[in-house]
Amino acid sequence: MPYVEVLAPQVPAQRKTALAMSVTDALMSAFGVTADTVTLYFLNIAPDDYAHAGRFGAEATGQRILLKIHAFRRSEAERRAAAIALTRAVCSAYGVPGDDVAVYFCDRDRSEVSHDSKLASD
Repeated sequence: MPYVEVLAPQVPAQRKTALAMSVTDALMSAFGVTADTVTLYFLNIAPDDYAHAGRFGAEATGQRILLKIHAFRRSEAERRAAAIALTRAVCSAYGVPGDDVAVYFCDRDRSEVSHDSKLASD
């Protein structure tokens, strides 16, 4: 852990590879984790599966990209550092401005995470 959900338009595999490397590096730096604990899931969102400000599909201006970070609670300073690095990584990989990128931290208590049927709090 952390697990990262990337909800974004489809891009070529080399861009996803670049984002995976950048996100992993960012979380290693901001959260003090090792690369083998970071997992990304890419959920491709087609333009006709997206709405913003009441406008749908082609009528929506741009397409926001959402990163949901599922991880144990970190300090505000650590989350801030991660948000900056993650936003930069998405902007670089997808060619979008920062205001099209949202990062949501879905903090988890150790008792809310299980791997191989064992709670992380055990």
